[in-house]
Amino acid sequence: MTDTAIKAGLADKSIYSWDRSTPKADNLQKVADVLHVSTDYLLGRTDEMNSSTSGGPKQVDLSDDDIIMAFNGKPISDKYRRAIKAFLEEDDD
Repeated sequence: MTDTAIKAGLADKSIYSWDRSTPKADNLQKVADVLHVSTDYLLGRTDEMNSSTSGGPKQVDLSDDDIIMAFNGKPISDKYRRAIKAFLEEDDD
């Protein structure tokens, strides 16, 4: 969460305090933008990570370090991200 906070331009431990106090709307939006999810998803109002109004699937490049990849709503660690990239590079036919 520290990396996410820093990428969002927040204090490195600020997200940890959100379990004790309500975050400001603009800070919540910054984190949602970094994670590429909706604020409703972060607030637990929906199980859909993104709005379905875009009309189709989004393409995300694994080599983009500004993208935080997730699986089942949990961020994929750098270790697994590197492993996925290595696997895909081996399969480059």
